[in-house]
Amino acid sequence: MDADVVRAEFRPSDYKPFQGGKNVLGVGVGLGLLLVLASIAGIFLDPAAATRSYLISFSYWAGIGLASVVLLMVFHTVRAKWMVVLRRPLETMASVSVLFVLLFIPLLFKVGALYSWVSPSAEQFTKEGLAILAHKKGYLNVPFFVVRTVVYFLIAGFLGNRLFGLSVHQDRSGDINLTAKQRSLGAGALPFIALVFSFAAFDWLMSIQPLWFSTIFGVYYFAGSFVSVFSILAILIDRARGPNLFGNLVSPEHVHNIGKLMLAFTCFWAYIAVSQLLLIWVANQSEEVPFYITRLNGPWLPVTLFLFLGHFLIPFGALLSRDLKRTRGRLVVVATWLLLMHLIDIYWLVIPAFAQDNPAAGFHWTLFTSFLGIGLLSVGVAVWRARGHFTVPVKDPYLSDSLRYKQP
Repeated sequence: MDADVVRAEFRPSDYKPFQGGKNVLGVGVGLGLLLVLASIAGIFLDPAAATRSYLISFSYWAGIGLASVVLLMVFHTVRAKWMVVLRRPLETMASVSVLFVLLFIPLLFKVGALYSWVSPSAEQFTKEGLAILAHKKGYLNVPFFVVRTVVYFLIAGFLGNRLFGLSVHQDRSGDINLTAKQRSLGAGALPFIALVFSFAAFDWLMSIQPLWFSTIFGVYYFAGSFVSVFSILAILIDRARGPNLFGNLVSPEHVHNIGKLMLAFTCFWAYIAVSQLLLIWVANQSEEVPFYITRLNGPWLPVTLFLFLGHFLIPFGALLSRDLKRTRGRLVVVATWLLLMHLIDIYWLVIPAFAQDNPAAGFHWTLFTSFLGIGLLSVGVAVWRARGHFTVPVKDPYLSDSLRYKQP
């Protein structure tokens, strides 16, 4: 049946809760848990390499989880009607963010192998550097580091699950006041989740080099994660087609909007990346420039150039096409590429701090087990959360507006 006809004939009473995904749930949870356990074993066998691999994977997937919460709250804050049909998969992704409290635990086994501020020595830092780290000790210490990360995910987990809960409750009750509650919560808590995102970036990634700092770094991490969330939505729109799945109700207009947002935040990522580089370059402060000296010279320069080409120029050129942005299959290709580029971006942030002369130093077997393990486990939990619920908010008062949406 034609998609336009399906949307025109949509009746909530004919729509059934999602009961599929058993195989994805089993593989995701089972294999994902097995791979995470293998990664934990690797942390004890080779702490230096395995903790770096795990941090890359954790930062990648946790950033996507946090970005899902932010995006959901932004949509509620601006009262966007067009995306109502796309909201449930975003709510499901946001509700999974609390899982990362548990997935953070393996990093604590050998936290000293990852963060030099845990036990700074004269071999690693100059006398002046040691004095600076002593001044930062009130913030950079393991107990406070752990408490902060737990707080980040408790806040994100609460907000994601609260919005998810209000939405699925509306599916049962039809209470339109629940829409107002979601919008109020989204707008009221948005500043807090923005702070969570920034400080998480400072703690997990920037503090790897504890003498280096950039106040815009949190926005950089956020921008890459945001692009990844839109990329995942583009893939889900293409794959979630069938009985009772939201993909059947998504029009080329919705797909076009997702493509435009992918283009916008690809540009935003590049803008933040170049802005951070120029600000540090112009200021020329001795504690700031080493970050870029490593990445703009020697063996890391080709990686930096490839990242700029692959994360910005190639997808920017592709996403300029209107036809591509309105074609599910073609947009999925760009989305998959951007997800890969985001992984390379996180790799580029972490590994040069430990291997200035060898870009391949981060290719440890635990990079693959941790990345796939955390990813599969996240997907499995997301499917578990989705089962038993509608894949669209069937009683949202603006669903009909979303289904009829046309480009302005």
